[in-house]
Amino acid sequence: MTTARAWLDGTLRAICVVLFAVLVLLVAWQVFTRLVLGEPSAWSEEAARYAFVWVSLIGIAIAVGEKADVIMDFLVERLPRSLQRVADIIAYLATLAFVLYVMVLGGLQQSMLAWAQKNPLLPLSQGQLYLVLPISGVLLTIYLLIHIVGTFSSRYAGHVGTPDEDLEAAAL
Repeated sequence: MTTARAWLDGTLRAICVVLFAVLVLLVAWQVFTRLVLGEPSAWSEEAARYAFVWVSLIGIAIAVGEKADVIMDFLVERLPRSLQRVADIIAYLATLAFVLYVMVLGGLQQSMLAWAQKNPLLPLSQGQLYLVLPISGVLLTIYLLIHIVGTFSSRYAGHVGTPDEDLEAAAL
């Protein structure tokens, strides 16, 4: 399991690096054509927009996988470990329900509805461009299921404050 997880993490990071590099190149080309050539490139603006969406949604999956997403656990930290476990499971299940309903199911429906719709500036259909929703939804689902399994593990440590938070609390 850890080998598959490490492979998934590495692959997603590589995809994000490539997408971000493509995004930078597209924006640089857009600036060059607008300011130097005096005739902005319409396709590069559209491609940059979609590259930004793809890198953002895949980056969110990476952040959730690393538990680097934004959480406010100042109340959960004060609960006993058994209640922290319950709070984590409820939070993961609520997030999982949203991801499955909105991103996976809704994203698939949106992609299928727009599959035949041609993008006027890019050689892809709108449906192909919208595939990032169900793809990132599946990635988020994988990471959320890993976290749920980890919550039931005997190695579950609960929520503990970071050293920086401990120092700030001691200073008060």
